[in-house]
Amino acid sequence: MTYLELVNDVLVRLRESTVSTVGETTYSSLIGKFVNDAKRQIEDSFNWNVLSTTVTITTTANTHAYSMTGAGQKFQVNDAINSTSFIGLKNISFVDMNRKLNFGTPSTGIPSEFTFDGVDSSGDTKVELFPIPNGVYTVMFDLAVPQANLSSDSTSVKVLDYLVAQSAYARALIERGEDGGTASSEAYALFRGMLSDAIALEGTRYVENNFEPV
Repeated sequence: MTYLELVNDVLVRLRESTVSTVGETTYSSLIGKFVNDAKRQIEDSFNWNVLSTTVTITTTANTHAYSMTGAGQKFQVNDAINSTSFIGLKNISFVDMNRKLNFGTPSTGIPSEFTFDGVDSSGDTKVELFPIPNGVYTVMFDLAVPQANLSSDSTSVKVLDYLVAQSAYARALIERGEDGGTASSEAYALFRGMLSDAIALEGTRYVENNFEPV
């Protein structure tokens, strides 16, 4: 569903008139806020495959810090590889990286480790590589990156739209109070059940989500 379709879906559930644009009324604008709140909650609840994207960094010699352009700050790392050297990158702690870069003369070579440290002026996370690259390497980060807040009527939501609609509906019921229809607690419980089912189904398709007991 698009942003507008989601807002109208919720309005219909609330027995309200639909709108031609999300910002048409103060109430439809409020529902739009609930839709975005619902979207964020669902995105944060699981590593959804639909949010997968790859950030590619091309290194330069003697430069260890790079911006994760487009990744923002709320992402999950699925994998990190140095595709030039055909090796996987290990995520080490900030403390380890800080000491490797500042105790003595840091080594240069094929980058095989990384850590995140701060953000750039655009709000994207910065990553540090070690050893400090001694040349040009292609480093690829496979991430799950949340979709930006919906703002345009025609923007389609990436995560499951029926979950977004149900969660936004429950939030709207809480805001307006009980009015003889579905209770907010019942609507939210229904959403939680639907979310749990969706996560369970998604989890069956990717072996990364199947953890064997130790």
